Amino acid sequence: MEGEKRKILIVDDDSFLLDMYALKFSQNNFEVYTAESGIHALEKLKGGLSPDLLLIDIIMPEMDGFEVLEQINMQKLCPNCVKIILSNKSEQGDIDEGKRLGAVGYIVKANFTPAEVIDQVVKILEKSSQQQSAKGVEK
Repeated sequence: MEGEKRKILIVDDDSFLLDMYALKFSQNNFEVYTAESGIHALEKLKGGLSPDLLLIDIIMPEMDGFEVLEQINMQKLCPNCVKIILSNKSEQGDIDEGKRLGAVGYIVKANFTPAEVIDQVVKILEKSSQQQSAKGVEK
């Protein structure tokens, strides 16, 4: 809905990037939640957080982003959230793995400024909500 804040959970082990993206998204009409590891992200989701959007890094200690997405899918956490990967890994195999795990977007950090990342996320969200609307019409 227009004007309504969308909830985003940003997962990244780089505290500088996490804080910077949290600030940028909050300035762009998002209600921001952060997790500095995949384990913390899972704890927040199990605790009842239900974001509209999950923005997750791949390279993290303890549990990488792919493992987090696998757990989210297996435990049916965040079933309706849009999953986007934000990583510096840009190999086609990583992109394919992200899609296999339900990510509808894959943004390579090094290729975009923070403002451009937000633009990309908004475009992916809009496209995803249009596809959801189309599925609703087909039923």
